[in-house]
Amino acid sequence: MEIVIARRFRGPAGSANGGYACGRLAAFVDGPAEVTLRLPPPLEWPLRVERDGERVLLLGGDRLVAEARPGQVEVEPPAPPSFEEARAAELPHGDETSPFPECFVCGRERSDGLRIFPGPWNGGVAATWTPGAELCAPEFVWAALDCPGAYAAMGGAARGEPVLGQLAARVDALPRSGERCVVVGWPLGEDGRKLFPATALFGEDGRVLGIARATWILPRT
Repeated sequence: MEIVIARRFRGPAGSANGGYACGRLAAFVDGPAEVTLRLPPPLEWPLRVERDGERVLLLGGDRLVAEARPGQVEVEPPAPPSFEEARAAELPHGDETSPFPECFVCGRERSDGLRIFPGPWNGGVAATWTPGAELCAPEFVWAALDCPGAYAAMGGAARGEPVLGQLAARVDALPRSGERCVVVGWPLGEDGRKLFPATALFGEDGRVLGIARATWILPRT
């Protein structure tokens, strides 16, 4: 089995958005999955999917790009803000300080992306997301659960450019086309260069669509 990640789904200009890439690999795991990124997932390049026991490997040539395995997401989401409260909290045109303005999830320069612009809320972050029909798929729920975690973990502090190391997520339901969703992120702690946030995506009736925990890694100074 091979998959190719189209350039549209980039995070940094030269590699895939981490949440989207994790979601693509997680599709080969039954139930909640934990995906660890070993390399920046390349764009427009055939990547081989192989099974190794309970693990699912994503390989670029002889290099391990990522691996997925069954996982649990043992975090309790907060009560979500209303759509209007989340809209008031978010950065209206995206983070102008972000080094990734072309990111498929949070890039302010992307008219064809998710356009999730997390802003400060309740000790973490919140934003809105109203997906079109083409975005109502599990890999896009994984993507929506990605970037808000980085914003929550960073707490508004300029601490370099963290990279996603691991994302574990559970998708309970898919959003409907045009549904007014809310995504929140909150910090769980940190250990040295590792930052641990959680995120949750809610439907317009307050039901949990997906929930995740992540490990982000700060660059060495």
